[in-house]
Amino acid sequence: MKTPLGRVRGLGTAHSGTEHFWLQRLTAVANLPLLIGFLIVIVALVGRSHAAVISTLTNPFVAILILSALISVVMHMRIGMQVIIEDYVHSEGRKILLLMANTFFSLGIGLAAAYALLKINFGL
Repeated sequence: MKTPLGRVRGLGTAHSGTEHFWLQRLTAVANLPLLIGFLIVIVALVGRSHAAVISTLTNPFVAILILSALISVVMHMRIGMQVIIEDYVHSEGRKILLLMANTFFSLGIGLAAAYALLKINFGL
């Protein structure tokens, strides 16, 4: 027999609901300043030469800002799609396949974008 407090501390049947909820809120809050900074950089680069764009993107502050925005946005996207899939897909087999596809898609997008940014920065 568990007390109501004991059930709350157990975080529900999946034992991860609260963590999932707060991670989505954390990434949402982090996205605000990161995307504002990202947009400022992108707008500043409009119409500039290729050399000027590369020079700006190799600035460590700009690269860290863009990489942080990328990580935060991809995590937020993955969590949001996971919630939608879990809520609206009722077939267990289809749900598992879609959750796997969501994870691989998010990972692929994140890795491709991170690779492009790191290639610009380090000339790989």
